[in-house]
Amino acid sequence: MDAQLICVVDDEVSIIDFVRIYLEREKFSVIAYMDGVSALNGIRNSQPALVVLDIMLPKMDGYDVCRILRAEKNEVPIIMLSAKDEDIDKVLGLELGADDYLTKPFNPQELVARIKAVLRRNSLIRKHPQEILRIGNLSINNKTREVHVKNKLVELRTQEYELLRVLIEEKGRVFSREQLLNLAWGYSFAGQTRTVDVHVAQIRRKLRGTTASIETVTGYGYKITE
Repeated sequence: MDAQLICVVDDEVSIIDFVRIYLEREKFSVIAYMDGVSALNGIRNSQPALVVLDIMLPKMDGYDVCRILRAEKNEVPIIMLSAKDEDIDKVLGLELGADDYLTKPFNPQELVARIKAVLRRNSLIRKHPQEILRIGNLSINNKTREVHVKNKLVELRTQEYELLRVLIEEKGRVFSREQLLNLAWGYSFAGQTRTVDVHVAQIRRKLRGTTASIETVTGYGYKITE
């Protein structure tokens, strides 16, 4: 089996070098770029399995790289790196379409673990006993992975779809944020449950007009009801 290609984008040679060492130990192939413009063109051409993307880059920052890729319908998984630890920065990255966010300085073993988790989640093909799930005028098709509200197709990203699927499979059940992280995406990252809130907000925005409601259970998590 060919090694999966990981694209590492950072303007610090030392970070690229030690990330490369850890990834190659895990049998990944690595391609690296040190500015946003080169990275954007390289990602388009090389089609990596995943991108590790620093935010502060020369020529074009990581936010813009992520924004352009998603506008082009490129769904390559992205883990963003940043020296900033503010929630607003994490939320912005996730809203732009990043799959995960890691703050510098970071443990390279944690980065490798997150890369594996994101790849596992994106490649996982789940078999569901029920092909079409419905609640009110909302339906999801587990075979085509399409979501409809009033028979109108709604586009959800992979993470959003998986989160909605978990909620609708057990409608009425209250899930904690930690449970949603694990059940929807196959991994968890302590202290980062704000990610769930961001994705729920995005789903609610996209599903306007549905009779189904994703309700917040204060201090705990979420449930979906009609």
